Amino acid sequence: MNRLFPAPLLSLSLFVLWLLLNLSVSPGNVLLGAALGILAPLLMAPLRPQHAHIRRPLVIARLIGRVGIDVIVSNLLVARGVLRAGSTPPRSAFVHIPLALRDAHGLAALSMITTVVPGTVWSELALDRSVLLLHVFDLDDETAFIEHFKHTYERPLMEIFE
Repeated sequence: MNRLFPAPLLSLSLFVLWLLLNLSVSPGNVLLGAALGILAPLLMAPLRPQHAHIRRPLVIARLIGRVGIDVIVSNLLVARGVLRAGSTPPRSAFVHIPLALRDAHGLAALSMITTVVPGTVWSELALDRSVLLLHVFDLDDETAFIEHFKHTYERPLMEIFE
C-alpha cells in the first residue's frame, strides 16, 4: 500500500483540493482528482529522500496560532512604518541569527514562516546551517528580536522535528 500511496494524507488532500477548486463531483473531476492524488506524490517522492518525523504534533497547533497572530500584528506594524516613513524612516537591518535547528524540514518550515510574516525576509543560510541572515524592516533592539525569533519560531520547530 505504501508503494501506491507514499504520502496518503497528501494524496487525500490533493484529491479534495481538486474537487473543491472545480466545485464539482462529476465523474470526470473525481477521476482527475484521483489521478492527481495518486500520481503527484509518486512522481515527487524521489525529490524528497528524507521523511519528516513529527515528534510533538500538539506544538504544531500552538505554532500555527502564534504565526497567525504575528502575521496580523506584523501587517499592522509594517503598515504603520510605511505610513510614517516620511517623518520617521524605518530602521531596516540585516540580523545574524545563530541557529540550533538542523532538521531540513524544520528549516523549510522556518523559511516559510519568515516569508509569511511581513517585515522579515530570509536572506541567507550558512552552508553549515548554523547562522541565518534575516532582513528586518524595522528593528528596535537586535538582541530582543533574536531572542523572540528563537523562542517563538525555532524552539517549537525543534520540538516538532528534532
